Amino acid sequence: MVVTFWPHPRTVLQQEARDFRLLTSMPEKKALLESLGVDRVEVIRFTREFGALTTYDYLKDWLIDRYGADTIVLGYDNRMGSDARDALSVRKIAEDLGLRVIMTEKVTSGTGMDVSSTKIRAEISGGNVSRAAEMLGYDYSLFGVVVSGERIGSRVLGFPTANMQLYEPLKLLPANGVYFVRVSTLGRNFYGMCNIGNRPTVREGNARTVETNIFDFDEDIYGLDIEVTFLKKIRDEIRFASLMQLKAQLARDKYYCYSMIPHH
Repeated sequence: MVVTFWPHPRTVLQQEARDFRLLTSMPEKKALLESLGVDRVEVIRFTREFGALTTYDYLKDWLIDRYGADTIVLGYDNRMGSDARDALSVRKIAEDLGLRVIMTEKVTSGTGMDVSSTKIRAEISGGNVSRAAEMLGYDYSLFGVVVSGERIGSRVLGFPTANMQLYEPLKLLPANGVYFVRVSTLGRNFYGMCNIGNRPTVREGNARTVETNIFDFDEDIYGLDIEVTFLKKIRDEIRFASLMQLKAQLARDKYYCYSMIPHH
């Protein structure tokens, strides 16, 4: 069993909460855990009152009395409770309560990078989606619904895009730019290119959008689910002098993305 909290403690306790963004929404987190063989995921509603519990009270009242835990897994750098105990003192309290404690080691990726959520967030925020994937163990994706945009992509540029509204507004967006992506919609998978940004060529002061041109696809998916999985950043977002220049660059971007499709 995995016990987790929602909303994220940092958003409740306001620890730099304004800039804080999630790597997984709760449905994504549950699906990932279940895919790893977890039988049960318990979500505790995180409130300021709950956050005031000491390590001892949380272990005893919640994990032992409520959930019948006999063993807990502790990260090597875990902090717990309103008393902010470090992993070694949490271990001592847990063992005094009769819990068996399994301590995890520091995790490193295949290329020897130390893995932490802070580092993964930094890579995604910097657009390094392939390095983030190495640390996550899977490709980072955004999940949402297709909403109507200004249709400049299809009307003017000849590159129709699916404009996406995230289901989890606190989910971390990769850095502005153009990405080679995999797209899931209508129960099928496609490749495409996705632009994240403010579309500076169209006009100043646009809100940030996530727009995806799906290759070899011509169906109306307004109002439907879409998942966009980031495989590689192609380039930064650039302001072009004209829409014609932008159109020419999009054609080059598409050609480059096509070259990366497996067996293409």
